[in-house]
Amino acid sequence: MSLQEITTIGDFVAKDFRTASIFTKYGIDFCCKGQKTIDEVCKKKGINEAVLLDELNAVFASKNESGIDFNSWPLDLLVDYIEKTHHRFVEEKTQDLIPFLDKLCNVHGSNHPELLEINELFKSSAHELALHMKKEELILFPFVKEMINGTKNHGSVSQPQFGTIKNPIAAMMQEHDFEGERFRRIAVLTNNYTPPEDACNTYRVTYALLQEFEQDLHKHIHLENNILFPKAKALEKFFSTEE
Repeated sequence: MSLQEITTIGDFVAKDFRTASIFTKYGIDFCCKGQKTIDEVCKKKGINEAVLLDELNAVFASKNESGIDFNSWPLDLLVDYIEKTHHRFVEEKTQDLIPFLDKLCNVHGSNHPELLEINELFKSSAHELALHMKKEELILFPFVKEMINGTKNHGSVSQPQFGTIKNPIAAMMQEHDFEGERFRRIAVLTNNYTPPEDACNTYRVTYALLQEFEQDLHKHIHLENNILFPKAKALEKFFSTEE
């Protein structure tokens, strides 16, 4: 994919994940809203498109010493990476954050009532993400791997109960949108994860963990929405044309 062929925000980040920091700086959602074009978001947010493109092109022009080209990975490898890295991260960090948030509400909730809403939002997110990830691990990911095996063995794939892979993907993307909105609200309530002046160490650690959780979630959703899902749909289409 050449730079001239990149049309959406998600395509830019799929090409080089370093561009994510530029989109974040301008308040542009590169994961849940990755299907939007540069022109669309610049007009909506009043951003100078030429300046933004110059910054993006500068990233592409510089040498990437440490970046991983997820876009070139086989889909079964990408699925394993998402499950073992991002799903595991959600599970582990949830266990850390819930006790911290409960403690903050008990100790500081009277002076900082926003903590009560933050706690409620995060617990809802943790619950929904656990269900979401289980659906991916039991339904969507196994079918992606079946299609990959089919290409390796020059075989066919069984007809899934969900009909077409577009159906679970649409559901997953909708759930991604819900979690994106939930964390945008958390970011507002935490003043972009800035602890108040009277914050104790637990307060500061909790906000840092919440910010880390959101950043990981953004990358997690990006890998699925902008790389895994489009390629999985294309792969299913390949099998349908083969038949």
